[in-house]
Amino acid sequence: MAATSTKRTKLKLPDELDLALLTHYHSTGDQRYAAALEVAAKNEFFTRSSSVSDTCNAVFKAMFNKDEIPFTPVEKGKESFTFVDLFAGIGGFRMALQNLGGRCVFTSEWDKYSKQTYFANYGDYPFGDITKDAIKAYIPEKFDIICGGFPCQPFSIAGVSKKISLGRNHGFADEKQGNLFFHVADIIDKHRPKAFFLENVKNLISHDKKKTFQVIKDTFEELDYSLDFKIIDGSHFVPQHRERIMMVGFDKRQFGQDVQFNFGNLTFPEEKQAFKSIMEADPAPKYTLSDKLWNYLQEYAKKHKAKGNGFGFGMTNLEGVSRTISARYYKDGAEILIPQEGKNPRRLTPREAAALQGYPMYPINTSDEQHSLHIPVSENQAYRQFGNSVVMPLIQVVGEELINTLRRVGGLEKSHKVA
Repeated sequence: MAATSTKRTKLKLPDELDLALLTHYHSTGDQRYAAALEVAAKNEFFTRSSSVSDTCNAVFKAMFNKDEIPFTPVEKGKESFTFVDLFAGIGGFRMALQNLGGRCVFTSEWDKYSKQTYFANYGDYPFGDITKDAIKAYIPEKFDIICGGFPCQPFSIAGVSKKISLGRNHGFADEKQGNLFFHVADIIDKHRPKAFFLENVKNLISHDKKKTFQVIKDTFEELDYSLDFKIIDGSHFVPQHRERIMMVGFDKRQFGQDVQFNFGNLTFPEEKQAFKSIMEADPAPKYTLSDKLWNYLQEYAKKHKAKGNGFGFGMTNLEGVSRTISARYYKDGAEILIPQEGKNPRRLTPREAAALQGYPMYPINTSDEQHSLHIPVSENQAYRQFGNSVVMPLIQVVGEELINTLRRVGGLEKSHKVA
C-alpha cells in the first residue's frame, strides 16, 4: 500500500475576477454575478463545499486570518437606497453611504492593494479596470446613486465643443476614452441613476485655464443632469487641511429642470479640530526620524527658503490642524511631522493616518474594537492608501444631504436613521 503524503500544498486563492464575482453575488444575489456559482464549484477543494457563502468565508479567513467583516453590508431589502462605488480606493464613499443606509451593488478599483483593504473591511472584492467594457457589463441596470473620487487626468482634446455627442452605444468618441471622467459620464448616460456624487482635488476648477471644468459642466448639461459643486475643507471634521471639490447632481428628466443641491444645508461640527486627538499614546520608536533623514529635511528646507520657495517639512501644531497628507507620505513623512520633546520629530503611524482621514480606528477615535478599520497591507501601501483617500465624515455629511434632497423631490421613499 502506497504511503500517504503528509506534505501540505499551498492553497491557491481564486483570481481577482473570480473573487469579485463571488463576493458581489454573496452580498447582492444579483444574477449578473451568477458565474460565482461556477467559481464556487471549481474551488470546492478549498472549502469542501460548493456554496458561494462558504467559499467567500474561507477565502476571507485565508487572506486575513479573521472571521468577521468590520463593516458588513446593509442587508438586501433593508436598504434606503442603492449605489455603485467607482475608483473605490479603500472605501471612503462605501463607509459613508453604508452608514446612511445605502447598499453597495457594484464596486470597482484597479489597485490590487487597495482591493485587499476594501475586501478586508466590507466583504466585497472590487472589480477591476472600469474602462473595460467587460467590467462595465457587471454594473446592475438600475441603482440610485453613482459615486467616486475619479482621478483627474489632463484632457487631451483641444477645443471640446459644448455639444458632446452621446449617440454611440458605448459612450464618447474613441479619442476621449483615455480620460476616466468620460467613463463615469458613459455609465451615467447608460444607467440614468437618480444622482451622482463625485469628489476631486480643488484644482479641478482652475485646471487648464478652467477649460477642464467647463468640459465637465457641458457634459452634465448634455446628459440632462444638474451640477452643483463646492470646495470644502476637511478640517471641519478632521485635524487636517484638505480642500476638495464636492460635485452633486440629479437626473433632470426624473426630477425637473429646477432640481438643485444646496450646500448651505450641510451641518459642520462646531468643535475645533485638534491634531492631538488622533495621536496614539505610545507609538513605536521606528516612527521617529533618524538623524540622517532629519538633518536632510532641515537642510533641504533651508536651501529652498534661501531661494524664496516654500518647500520644506511641515511641523504640526498639536492644538491645530496638519497639512494635507499625500500618497507620497511613505517616502519621508515630511508634510506632516509630529514634534517630540527631547528627540527628533516622528511620522504618523498608519493608524493615525487612518484616523486623520476620519476612519474609525480603535482606540484612537472609537471605543468599538469590532468596528475599527482593518489595515491588512504593508505600511508603505497603507500610507499610499490613506494619502489618496477622501475624508470619510465629510463624504457622509454631503451624502446625507444628497439623500434628504432625493427624499424631498420624491426620489426615495424609505427613511433611515444615520449610523
